[in-house]
Amino acid sequence: MDRRLLIQRVLMGTTALLLAPGILTSCEKTEFKPVDQSPKGPDIKTDIIIDLSLGDNSVLNNNGGSKIVSGIIVVNTASSGFVALAASCTHEGAQINFSSKSNNLQCPSHGSVFSLTGSVITGPAAIALKSYKVSRSGNILTITE
Repeated sequence: MDRRLLIQRVLMGTTALLLAPGILTSCEKTEFKPVDQSPKGPDIKTDIIIDLSLGDNSVLNNNGGSKIVSGIIVVNTASSGFVALAASCTHEGAQINFSSKSNNLQCPSHGSVFSLTGSVITGPAAIALKSYKVSRSGNILTITE
């Protein structure tokens, strides 16, 4: 074996030994924990008013009905009346949907699942959805911070 070939092989072997630990450890699964764990969602500057007597809002008159208004998903639950939560998944911002069958909120992009309180049931989302206060007076729902 000539000297040049020997030096090339030694350098290639050394490079492989130096790079291998970094490449192998980069494949380890680590849990991502954001620094700010507070629930995420839009800030409401003025109250959101929903008139349930209007045809556009009629879906909310049924148990399990849901509608997105100003970035907030409003859900008519059979047990607790109405809940209002941020409508964007805290993982990557996709619009979430209410599943009346499983009684939770689901992200179609990566499979995160949230409870009706906004807490994370299944990731990859790690942060809860922001929840809002809902009050009802007759046919009028009012959503506030």
